[in-house]
Amino acid sequence: MEAIRVIEQQLQLLQQQGLQRRLRVADTPCAPRMRVDGRDLLAFCSNDYLGLAAHPAVVQALQEGAALYGAGSGASHLISGHSRAHARLEERLGALLAPHLEQPRAMYFGSGFLANQAMLGALATIHPGHDTELFSEELNHASLIDGARLSRARITIYPHNDVAALASLLAASSAKSKIVVTDSVYSMDGELAPLPALLALCEQHGAWLVVDDAHGFGTLGASGCGALEHFALRSPHLVYMGTLGKAAGVGGAFVAAHASVIELLLQRGRAYIYTTAAAPALAHALLTSIDIINGAEGMALRAHLQQLVAQIKTDLRLPHWQLLPSMTAVQPLVIGANQAAVQASVQLHAQGFWVPAIRPPTVAAGTARLRITLSAAHTTAQVASLIEAVNTLAAQAEADSEAVTA
Repeated sequence: MEAIRVIEQQLQLLQQQGLQRRLRVADTPCAPRMRVDGRDLLAFCSNDYLGLAAHPAVVQALQEGAALYGAGSGASHLISGHSRAHARLEERLGALLAPHLEQPRAMYFGSGFLANQAMLGALATIHPGHDTELFSEELNHASLIDGARLSRARITIYPHNDVAALASLLAASSAKSKIVVTDSVYSMDGELAPLPALLALCEQHGAWLVVDDAHGFGTLGASGCGALEHFALRSPHLVYMGTLGKAAGVGGAFVAAHASVIELLLQRGRAYIYTTAAAPALAHALLTSIDIINGAEGMALRAHLQQLVAQIKTDLRLPHWQLLPSMTAVQPLVIGANQAAVQASVQLHAQGFWVPAIRPPTVAAGTARLRITLSAAHTTAQVASLIEAVNTLAAQAEADSEAVTA
């Protein structure tokens, strides 16, 4: 069949360009030490930033939730799938974000992708079509990009962290509804967005500021409430999305905003209305995750995580490769060429380390990298072993480069 032949040619081209992805199978829970495809590996690739995915109390709560509510929800939230567990979680999350939002309410989704689609799609219905303009950060996550496209609003992409450029674009816009959309922590760089400056602009121009805090919720802020707490922000212009499968360790996501905004999502968020609700047991388990994040244990976990970040920044020796300036659990090591990044990942894998190579289109051409992610479940000894392995690879790469140019 001709179509199959064309597909196979495209797949072959991906392989030649060093862009082919590979699916691995884990046989053990998400943890620093995992058995993957039959091999024992030390993993530095998950987004389980606080180590809650296999936390005994969270696992126990999930089992309890299944006993209380069964295995699945059975329908969408607006049919019969909205359980007491969902309602309790939303109430808890709304209260958690109360210091940062006016008259807050929260809505739980099965994934961050669904949340971003529903959120941007619903906001775009306030003034449909070209009466709404979305100002999207250059490095936004794919879920925000796709959500913006599906909203059918006019889309303007502003340069990365360029507040002055965004100010000019907002001033020139004649749209009735203006929505600035940004990640709080850029998932492949670990860098923070300048949220205070962005919020000031939005308040000046009567715009919404949509913040995707997927990699900040649970890890940023004194009590783990994320980027809004980290920057001490509060405004009715904020619409906040946090994921619950990363630092919270379970799954799903939530949107928190003024109660009227959430009611709009309930009425017009297609990705919420037309999908089966996530299992209530997950919501029940997340109540325990939130208690941990917001309590003394969460504070200790975040402190240990920052200790590991400092360790990797202090002890890595990189004559040629570049560790990006991130204060978060995402520590990207830019290598450059696709094949070189893949080779480094393969060499680490051979030594028992699971560190993925990230390549275009996820990152810009020429900036292929190892995406090292740290977890509070890692020990300093485990991080030290990775540092030793990476330092050896970096020194060898530098020696090979000098040999070629000699």
